[in-house]
Amino acid sequence: MPLLEQVLEIYPKDVKIVFKNYPLQSNAFSFKAAIAALAAEGQGRFWEFHDLLFKDFNQLNDQKIKEIAGNLGFNEQEFEQKMSDPQIVRKIQQDIMDGINAEVRSVPSVFVNGKLVRNRSMEGFVEIIDKELNKARKNR
Repeated sequence: MPLLEQVLEIYPKDVKIVFKNYPLQSNAFSFKAAIAALAAEGQGRFWEFHDLLFKDFNQLNDQKIKEIAGNLGFNEQEFEQKMSDPQIVRKIQQDIMDGINAEVRSVPSVFVNGKLVRNRSMEGFVEIIDKELNKARKNR
């Protein structure tokens, strides 16, 4: 089970995961991949699509996106329509600005209450989450 899912199991009421797109400029196809993942969200399959994109991130192209969408059984017309939705592009642009403002230097980056998690092991997550929860309880 992926690490973030494990964190959610341990802290089901205290932790919320917010995903932000931060396409890398070093990969010319990453912006289009982000658009495709958000278009997949329209069919309730964001995470599945996202995970398949990352599995083959070095081989991303238009054909790969169509292949993934086909394998997931997407309504092709709805998916293509979402792919050209200007709101999706605006969302990604806002996510990029949020990442710049948070001083994201690499992906994936994980933050807890605005603090970059450097130790991305279960122990590292538990340590920083417990510290933040204790601070919140003291400030009540």
